[in-house]
Amino acid sequence: MAHDHTHDEDGHNHDDVELIEKGTTPAADAAPTKKGPEQTWRTYAPAAISLVLLLGGIALDSVKLSWFKDPIRLIWYVAAYLPVGWPVLKRAWSSILNGDVFTEFFLMGVATLGAFGIREYPEGVAVMLFYTIGELFQDAAVLRARRSIKALLDVRPDEVTVLKNGQAQTVKAATVAVGDVIQIKAGEKVGLDGTMRSPSGTFDTAALTGESVPRTIEKGEAVLAGMINRQSLVEMDVTTPYQDSKLSRILKLVQQATGRKAQTQEFIARFAKVYTPAICALALLVTIVPYFFVADYQFRDWLYRGLVFLVIGCPCALVISIPLGYFGGIGAGSKQGILFKGSVFLDLMTQVKTVVIDKTGTLTKGVFKVQEVKPVGMDAAELARLTAALESKSTHPVATAIIDYAGKGYETATVENVEEISGHGLKGTVEGKEVLAGNAKLLRKFNVSFNEALTQIPFTIVMTAINGTFAGYFTIADEVKADATDAVKRLKADGIRTVMLSGDKAAVVEAVAKQVGVDEWHGDLLPEDKVREVERLKGEQGTNPKAKLAFVGDGVNDAPVVALADVGMAMGGLGSDATIETADVIIQNDEPAKIATAVEIGRATRRIVWQNITLSMVVKAIVLLLGAGGLATMWEAVFADVGVAMLAILNAVRIQNMKF
Repeated sequence: MAHDHTHDEDGHNHDDVELIEKGTTPAADAAPTKKGPEQTWRTYAPAAISLVLLLGGIALDSVKLSWFKDPIRLIWYVAAYLPVGWPVLKRAWSSILNGDVFTEFFLMGVATLGAFGIREYPEGVAVMLFYTIGELFQDAAVLRARRSIKALLDVRPDEVTVLKNGQAQTVKAATVAVGDVIQIKAGEKVGLDGTMRSPSGTFDTAALTGESVPRTIEKGEAVLAGMINRQSLVEMDVTTPYQDSKLSRILKLVQQATGRKAQTQEFIARFAKVYTPAICALALLVTIVPYFFVADYQFRDWLYRGLVFLVIGCPCALVISIPLGYFGGIGAGSKQGILFKGSVFLDLMTQVKTVVIDKTGTLTKGVFKVQEVKPVGMDAAELARLTAALESKSTHPVATAIIDYAGKGYETATVENVEEISGHGLKGTVEGKEVLAGNAKLLRKFNVSFNEALTQIPFTIVMTAINGTFAGYFTIADEVKADATDAVKRLKADGIRTVMLSGDKAAVVEAVAKQVGVDEWHGDLLPEDKVREVERLKGEQGTNPKAKLAFVGDGVNDAPVVALADVGMAMGGLGSDATIETADVIIQNDEPAKIATAVEIGRATRRIVWQNITLSMVVKAIVLLLGAGGLATMWEAVFADVGVAMLAILNAVRIQNMKF
């Protein structure tokens, strides 16, 4: 099937179909200035004119007026034909000049001109009119399928406010250098990646992550292009050039998303190249061969059957609806915060039998948080206040977790003589009391007795002693994401085996694994150990080529395993650049539940694609037989071609409205 790159006189734009067939999307390197081709009244005007003239001609034919005869009748129907037929004939001729003869345009041209040749004018006009309506319908469907993906282009502003010599200047985002300071006003979108310079700010991250809850970003933390400032004016330091921001890289991935075609698409493309010439040859045989076998052979009758055969045989429904189905799947994923880097990965998701998941940053938040506080002989809040006061003199992540837990109150405490003992913890005087905060080795060092059973707790534990007496402890662990358990349940419900791999302590990995319910887990793994485990798991799937393994990770150390897996998946919101670049599927909002959603979108897409293939082939086969036998007219041929194509397109678009 071939399309040119022109915008026809009828306003009918075929660029969107090109996007599906050639695997391209609008350029992402430049900031968007338009929303792409849209359908206006000019788009529909030629079809409307043709329809009015066709209905008028049929009405005049039915009343049998004496003056409505050739050549007037011919001129009338030619006038009805040209608005819709001329663009198609031009594209057919252009394709022939480019060496591609057997296109849908060629089939439609031969069939309709042939109908005029045997004076079946209304049917010739009707075939071309309904073919054009089908293409308009198809273009509308493509535009709709692209909308959720193209929405990404609208979240990156092309202008930002830069502070230079204390003066605010509005400049093109692409011209801003690393190290420049930019201002973001309340309600304004961030144009570049950077770090927060102001004390804090609240941002809407929905464009990047799909998360509707605003996120507070403190000084020194990362701010990404596409976020929206929800409070007062803030400043940030630019850390990445415009073209290298995380959002820019995601847009480039969107550019390439339809380029990697599924096996079904590739099969249909190869099939059409053989099928279309075969239909032309069969139509010729239907016209000529009966001459040698039929006694009362009438060339006009058999030519009509051959022309009907051509119209029925046009592969529009297959060639358009199949890639549109995959494109719709990519769009549905985009709406869910999931980016498939090609339709081939939609197919592969349907074959995944094992999902291997990294722990930190994937099933857990990757942030230390106090899980429980166990005071001994004192109030839990007072234990937290005194411990936090001492820990405020440290920058360790564990200290930060205790400070966050304690809240207010510790700041006013007098802290003196603080000593950090490497590998043990802190010692100091808080409000005149000697306080120790650290691990078991610290308490042993200062001869503080405690229950040795506490050392068996798998999570990080901070013990506190006050004036030489054990006062209690804090358990600190990476918090499991809210939807992690649900994610594993959904994967199991889909018949998928779940395995968790982590470089964390085996005891911690086991505790998290039991909490979320994975089938198998392994801890204390180096990056090369993860590679070895994935190779083992792939080997266990045997020789079944349809059993695929997916790996989900977020860290730099996950990149080798992401590349090794049949389907590599990356947490794209907070994941490392290396892992995102290597991955086949990116989950932008970092939600584990989206792993199962990706599987479900893949299965729904494949189901729709095969429904379209079955519908197209069965209907065409039936009507082809009827046409060859003279039992089907051009009107049935129009249904078999355009009607089935429209039904298939409607079915393909359905995935956009599905709930996952």
